[in-house]
Amino acid sequence: MPPRPRMLAAAIVAALALGAQAAAAAAADNPDGDAATTTSRGVEIPAFYTPPSELPGADGTLIRHEPLPLALSLPGIDGPLPGRATRLMYKSTDANGEPVAVTGAYIEPAAKWRGDGPRPLVAVAPGTMGQGDQCAASMALEHPLRLNGQTVSVGYEDLSVYRLLLRGVAVVVTDYVGLGTTDRLHTYVNRVDGAHAVLDAVRAARSLDSASVTSESRVGLFGYSQGGGATAAAAELQPSYAPDVPLAGTYAGAPPADLTQVTKAIDGSDLAGALGWSLNGFLQTEPALRPIADRYINEAGQDALKDLSTMCVGDALFGYGGDSSTDWTKTGQSISDVIRAEPALQAFLAEQRIGSLKPAGPVRVATGTSDDLVPHGQARRLAVDWCGKGAQVTYVPVLLPGVGSGLLNHFAPLLTDQGNAISWLTDRLSGEPAGSNCWSMPVQP
Repeated sequence: MPPRPRMLAAAIVAALALGAQAAAAAAADNPDGDAATTTSRGVEIPAFYTPPSELPGADGTLIRHEPLPLALSLPGIDGPLPGRATRLMYKSTDANGEPVAVTGAYIEPAAKWRGDGPRPLVAVAPGTMGQGDQCAASMALEHPLRLNGQTVSVGYEDLSVYRLLLRGVAVVVTDYVGLGTTDRLHTYVNRVDGAHAVLDAVRAARSLDSASVTSESRVGLFGYSQGGGATAAAAELQPSYAPDVPLAGTYAGAPPADLTQVTKAIDGSDLAGALGWSLNGFLQTEPALRPIADRYINEAGQDALKDLSTMCVGDALFGYGGDSSTDWTKTGQSISDVIRAEPALQAFLAEQRIGSLKPAGPVRVATGTSDDLVPHGQARRLAVDWCGKGAQVTYVPVLLPGVGSGLLNHFAPLLTDQGNAISWLTDRLSGEPAGSNCWSMPVQP
């Protein structure tokens, strides 16, 4: 496995590129302002993130909001650059049909929208941040780097947010179900939870009095890795779950469409800790799987799951990078072996598969051909499945050589392709028609 000091250096360099930690948050416009704060790995989670005991009925309804100071911000004539941010909490529905509070952030750009039509809105679904509440993407906008001796969190998703803002596109970022909010565990890579959180973020942003976007604004979705899975699932579920949120375009980069394959790939990789986030999230959604987990997971595995439940990506890289799940089981089997042995687990993961429904609007699927962390083959298969359903698909294989590190093979296409992905999406937001290269799939890598 790659030496952990090398991963630490890479993470710190990336964090420094995003800037230093911001000042303290502004006072909240918070109807439950007396809620107690909590602490996760030495980071105080503001009371804002504690949901109220009762939630509104309609999905996407704003529960509360407050000003959010951006760490990377400059004063401008008409307000801060690149925009003015608002922290959000809104109502959504989880995979079990239960109401849930989700947090996120809306950023009103200072730049003018120069495309066709009113200012558009893009919902950014973050890539993997971790499972600790301190890892939430909305907090990363305020604190791009957390390095306190107990946790390492890098707000790498800030880059895509700022690039969209500079084009005059309004942005809403979701924290996903259970990430940030202190009432439950984050349901990592859950297809339905992720899709609903993304679509309801759009509804919440449109209801903000201070937002310039309205129901007439074109809407796009943008996500890579975990975020690519969430936007892909949202594109599939939008017609049934959110018909009031028509989609002008969806970018799904390196989507984990088949979790059975992804589980096998990440085991023993730099990001082996994501196995723990997945298991924790599965058990949060489906408690009936608990007896299976208890039958297989040994004491070391139980300790790892508990430890990982409060970790961010940086923590998992340093603490569990390169580890094998065979060390977590009583039988010495890998988690993939356990899945193959348990029909209930196979059925649960089959329900998480993305690609069984036709997505709404044009979609752009990009995947690095050397990506062996979120395997290229299963992402390409998503494009093939959608093409077979008559969807309008632009498939983009990102041709980069493998470098021996799963993390770098996965992360490099994000940076290489991000500018093209944003250009494709802003073209859709301007009303330009999208093509489709489904015809070329037989010869595409």
